[in-house]
Amino acid sequence: MKTIEVKTNIMCGACVAKVTPTLNKTVGETNWKVDTVNPKKVLTVTSENLDEEQIIKAVEKAGYKAEKLS
Repeated sequence: MKTIEVKTNIMCGACVAKVTPTLNKTVGETNWKVDTVNPKKVLTVTSENLDEEQIIKAVEKAGYKAEKLS
């Protein structure tokens, strides 16, 4: 298992609720979380076979932005 972290613009619980169906389908229900308290709104994903670009595309598909964490 590898852990991938990306910066997002997912700001609150309502935003998390909106991305939940897409992320659950892409990475699995228990394999992701968003730290909305962190100023960078970090999405952490645990996955065997997904890469950073696939995670970013899933977030964008849900209507939000994601980018590499610097």
